[in-house]
Amino acid sequence: MRIRDASQPPVSFQLAPMIDIVFLLLIFFLVTYQITEQEKDSQVAVPTSTEGAQVARVANEIVINITQEGSITISGETYTKEELRAKLERIVKAAETAGQGSADQQPVRLRGDGETSWQTMTEVMDEVLKAGIWNIRFASRDAPKQ
Repeated sequence: MRIRDASQPPVSFQLAPMIDIVFLLLIFFLVTYQITEQEKDSQVAVPTSTEGAQVARVANEIVINITQEGSITISGETYTKEELRAKLERIVKAAETAGQGSADQQPVRLRGDGETSWQTMTEVMDEVLKAGIWNIRFASRDAPKQ
């Protein structure tokens, strides 16, 4: 008669599911990083501020980049002031149709170059307001520490 050992075999750690999860997380972060970086125009050097607060981005926020020459871009596409207003009006109308609360609270962030004229910034802000959007923020970066 054979006597069996009553001890349990050692528990092994399953590595394959862990590798799958790590790769999925890696892909997720790479894709979301590219989306957020696409909204930032590298030609726009926003002005510095010592008192500006870094506000967290909202999921449906529209980022409008204004270069030193005055060109307006959203997600890499260039718009005239009239085209910008038409695009924003379509977004407001779509939000109203979808019943997403008050469409005039659509968040917009203006990223103007530090050398952009205030006249250009005001004209872009006027187009945003004419489209029916009142929730406007201005981007700035922290001043270098001395």
